[in-house]
Amino acid sequence: MAFLRNKLVAHVAFKAGGDVYHRLFTNNPPHLTKVTPSKFQSCELHEGTFGTNGSILQWTYTVDGEVQTCKQIIQNVDEEKKQFSYKFIEGDLLELYKDFVVTCHVETRDGVDYITWTIDYELLKADNPHPINILKFVIGFTKDIETHMFG
Repeated sequence: MAFLRNKLVAHVAFKAGGDVYHRLFTNNPPHLTKVTPSKFQSCELHEGTFGTNGSILQWTYTVDGEVQTCKQIIQNVDEEKKQFSYKFIEGDLLELYKDFVVTCHVETRDGVDYITWTIDYELLKADNPHPINILKFVIGFTKDIETHMFG
């Protein structure tokens, strides 16, 4: 039985510079383990180059006090639009979701940078939870990064 595609979106105003945020995720994601160690414990490059479509990263992270792992393939990196996506190809979340993609886009409006996280997913079972905890996780580490960078 096929379930409908679902989408969750969060917009977060970011005072510490959207360009820096975008470069952190595309060019140096392992640095997140230093910036937000309570959320990210490791980020390893398995294939390719950071910031390049088709590259594969493996993460260890903590959501709601539970350590989880995943492998993601980087896709849709667009430096001009300051956008990238990570498609989950292995890991804990794929026990609940048939497909799981997170996209980040940085946009400046009226002199303010906004970080927009979009989670596209499909439930494996109708009674599986929607990933509200993952949406809260991305909002939380976005605020943690801002605090780390902005002081």
